[in-house]
Amino acid sequence: MKNITVTMDDTVAEWVRVEAAKRGSSVSRLLGEWLAEKMRQEDAYAQAMREALSFESWGASSGPYVPRETLFLR
Repeated sequence: MKNITVTMDDTVAEWVRVEAAKRGSSVSRLLGEWLAEKMRQEDAYAQAMREALSFESWGASSGPYVPRETLFLR
């Protein structure tokens, strides 16, 4: 594990101290958990985007388009 220094507004520092205390955690551990969760979300989003962009049939059609009149028959 690495130690880092984080600079923040006094009001933010007070808020995160209270949040950590509510959870029975340290500020350092709480921030580490939040950042790890953010990283997992970003990684999952990036993976989903790569998979979506590699999907070869977006907008592709194996045949002619269905005429508009056929789609909206009553």
